[in-house]
Amino acid sequence: MSNFLKLVGAQLRTIRKARGLTQEELAEKTGKIGVSKSRISDIERGEANITLETLEMLMNALEIHPNELFNFQRLATTTDFEEKSYMLDLHLSVLRDRDIDEVKYVLNTTKDFLDTVDNKMKKQ
Repeated sequence: MSNFLKLVGAQLRTIRKARGLTQEELAEKTGKIGVSKSRISDIERGEANITLETLEMLMNALEIHPNELFNFQRLATTTDFEEKSYMLDLHLSVLRDRDIDEVKYVLNTTKDFLDTVDNKMKKQ
């Protein structure tokens, strides 16, 4: 299979383990007409072509957004992942109560800050 399928599979495995789930538990969370344990195993090894419907079921079961799945930067540890998820959830709850212009301002400011950090790293 393709390198992309292997990346997606590895990312799903990393997130599943960070959530403390076995393949069987994840399969159960996908529902009665969900994804079997053996199918999850094949997907995580990058040995199965995955439909968008299956991918959506897995993302819903793992309670993740597409940007979390397709961010292929390595996570240092499971603890880092959990801590990041907690902080993002906290910020999300705060931003939900704000006016849309304020949310846009926060996002633009964050993007500018991260661009500055990335540019400094490139220069080193």
